[in-house]
Amino acid sequence: MSSSQKEKKAPLSCNRCGAVWKKSGTTYCWSNPEAGMSAPGYCPSEEEAQLIEESFRAYTGNDEDARLARVAAEVEGLCYQPVPGSDAVNARWTRVEDTIALIKLMGWKKIGIATCIGLLDETDRLSEILNAQGLEPLSVCCKAGRIDKLELGLEEDDKVRPGTFEPACNPIAQAKLLNRSGTDMNLIIGLCVGHDMLFSKYSQAPVSTLVVKDRVTGHNPVAVLYGQNFYYKRLQKQPVLKGGDEE
Repeated sequence: MSSSQKEKKAPLSCNRCGAVWKKSGTTYCWSNPEAGMSAPGYCPSEEEAQLIEESFRAYTGNDEDARLARVAAEVEGLCYQPVPGSDAVNARWTRVEDTIALIKLMGWKKIGIATCIGLLDETDRLSEILNAQGLEPLSVCCKAGRIDKLELGLEEDDKVRPGTFEPACNPIAQAKLLNRSGTDMNLIIGLCVGHDMLFSKYSQAPVSTLVVKDRVTGHNPVAVLYGQNFYYKRLQKQPVLKGGDEE
């Protein structure tokens, strides 16, 4: 394929199939191939079929990636229960239960928790649950080492409370401490955006996020998506950062 042909490709935008789902109750990717449903103008299932097939082969082997993919699919099925006399299904497990089921089926035992200092209580509650399920939770706080933010090259005005001691988050240390402990899997509990990326980058064990930090919505960021037509309409009208804030 020439470079000019590549430039003509439409950007990945599977979100647009949401309108198709609302209209027909399915999408091209969810429909049985025998149904003969037409793909949208640009659909990665059609245009990127080779890449998708090559990626899928990674799940058909015998390595840890293949095993994780199969167990994840198994857990997805276990998350629902059929409704007798109907083709409907009910969701029956919370994310905590999903996670424990995955851990059990993978045969993992030692579970690391990279926690925000503001969610220590939630992390303690999770640790109690994991212990009760016969697992071994290990947790590391984001502020471990209590190194002041000024050491990052920030100014006092960059702190939440200027003029006070304010330790910086240290997600790389969280990852390395859990690496040293030999965890089988690590969970993120409320790490800041960006810090979660660094933790995931340096973690040697597979990482899953159990709690996403959102200080305004009680750690439920999807609330913004549901409320953007009214309460959060500003996100479609105003930039989050203005002028020099982006520098």
